[in-house]
Amino acid sequence: MPSDDTFLHRAVAVLTAFRADDDGLGAAELARRSGLPRSTAHRIALDLVDAGLLERQGTRVRLGLKLFEIGQRVPRQRVLRDAAVPYMSDLREATRQTVHLAVLEGAEVVYVEILGASDAPRMPSQVGGRLPANATGVGKAILAFSPPEVVQAVLDAGLVKVGERTVVAPGLFTRELAKIREEGVAYDREESGNGILCAASPVLGPDGEAIGALSVSGWSNRMRLAAVAPAVHTAALTLSRTLARR
Repeated sequence: MPSDDTFLHRAVAVLTAFRADDDGLGAAELARRSGLPRSTAHRIALDLVDAGLLERQGTRVRLGLKLFEIGQRVPRQRVLRDAAVPYMSDLREATRQTVHLAVLEGAEVVYVEILGASDAPRMPSQVGGRLPANATGVGKAILAFSPPEVVQAVLDAGLVKVGERTVVAPGLFTRELAKIREEGVAYDREESGNGILCAASPVLGPDGEAIGALSVSGWSNRMRLAAVAPAVHTAALTLSRTLARR
């Protein structure tokens, strides 16, 4: 009989096997992604179904509504999202582009909210989804205003190459972060997806460290970074001041 600690780690492995765009996973794929034996993954999945954390979908399982309900109780993300949405709406209206709100978790960014534009390119990002921080404007904006140990942990984990233009050389990456600290704006020039540009700016806490980031993304042949950068920078600064008053 596995210990509670062993079960917990296996349950986490099963739950984190799901990606943002997964509608459901079969037993074989769940086992492959979780790294567990098929019989173990299946048994854990059934227990999670009983708990409401997973739902049955024929012979497949998908993330359950209870997980969403629990996620909505996370104070940092909820407060940040609720405060950010009005500014995000204004940014989308002003730029006619897709606006993102993201936070850092480990070496990845997690997208808390996305307001899409009608003619925006298909983005690699999704609400609740993750991307390597080094390959995104929001990730670089957050890291530029994070403690040195946070940046070092990302470097130690290895910079992930997502697209042909993703910066993966540690020296070049740290120099880019220094420039972002000076200017207050980070850029993704087709690093997270072909044809996609992004300007991002950090949302800062009272201590001057980033608690998240806003970005505006669009097609490289339709959006001028120089035009949208001041707007996203202003929105992020104003949001930071709003949060500081709460």
